[in-house]
Amino acid sequence: MNYNGSSHSNFRHSLSLFRRGMGVGFLIALFVLSAYSCQNDEEHYAPALEERDSLPILKSRGVSTLISDSGIIRYKIISEDWFIYDKKNPNYWEFNKGLFIQRFNEEYHTDAYITADTAYYFEQQRIWELHGRVQVKNLKGETFRTSLLYWDQNQHRIYSPAYMRIDGIDNQLQGYDFSSNEEMTQYRIHNSSGATPFKDDDPSDQPRPDPQLMREAEAAEAAEASDSTSTQP
Repeated sequence: MNYNGSSHSNFRHSLSLFRRGMGVGFLIALFVLSAYSCQNDEEHYAPALEERDSLPILKSRGVSTLISDSGIIRYKIISEDWFIYDKKNPNYWEFNKGLFIQRFNEEYHTDAYITADTAYYFEQQRIWELHGRVQVKNLKGETFRTSLLYWDQNQHRIYSPAYMRIDGIDNQLQGYDFSSNEEMTQYRIHNSSGATPFKDDDPSDQPRPDPQLMREAEAAEAAEASDSTSTQP
């Protein structure tokens, strides 16, 4: 093989051109791939939202929280989902998969509760709106069942225009247009009907005979016995 300076110079010149060509080609390929990648990414982008009022500011899953009153734990809220919409008009909280609220006494035992399939809390108006299978147990042990219930914390009032059934300890009441205080211990209901069962096994509920009649009956029986003895031969 012949080797001289001219061939060596030509080789170095060819190698330099090859390297430059590879560099330019790599840059072109990188630019094409980047443009293709950006184009594919843009196709998967969702359209921009013009207003955020359709999105909640807070999403919370598996909620279980305690609420204190004057430094004492009084309530417990349990819900699968809790969304807060701060841009709605009016803004509100949403519990779309059910809500359960417990009330505790001084010994931290549950003395009342509220449950519903869906619940909304309008923060500015301080009004709760409960839907679905709404059930409330008050401090007296009475149970209230309805499909719609409102709790106005400003007016300290609970009310419902829907059908309401009240199961007490000794009676049952049902009707429409229910209204009560916040404890649901003083209430009224319109178009109502109900029943109060009587216990047959309670001696105090049985009628008692008059003592004077009992004495007269005993005297009559004794007189009849005396007459029958005197007439015998």
